[in-house]
Amino acid sequence: MRLQDGNLEPFFKSEPIPEVNNEPVKVVVAHSLQDMVFNSGKNVLLEFYAPWCGHCQRLAPILDEVAVSFENDPDVIVAKLDATANDYPSDTFNVQGFPTLYFRSSRGNLLQYDGDRTKEAIIDFIQNNRHKSAQPSSPESAPVKDEL
Repeated sequence: MRLQDGNLEPFFKSEPIPEVNNEPVKVVVAHSLQDMVFNSGKNVLLEFYAPWCGHCQRLAPILDEVAVSFENDPDVIVAKLDATANDYPSDTFNVQGFPTLYFRSSRGNLLQYDGDRTKEAIIDFIQNNRHKSAQPSSPESAPVKDEL
């Protein structure tokens, strides 16, 4: 038995990881949160939403526009997580209502966004809080170690 062997994994409520995730605003679920937000090395704006929430429905087209404006920027991801269908670490994300927006820079700085819900304000917030990815873009740009 897995329980007796100590191999029981914790249960997370999670929608399935989408097979196709090619919309401007990426879909994050509990099982992809770690890879897409914490381990991606990207600057990530993450919306916690509820499908029935009117404020979320009004914000959706604005976030689409924000995501489209960063489409050609490999260092920025705009994403959303249905907080009614997926667990998330409540000690990291303080979600008291919907929508709740968090921004995690590529260096790991986590900020809650509480500014205006306009395309311009959200883009400015991302630009002012982002970091260029620390990942080298090519092997040539990696530092050379000269050992004796």
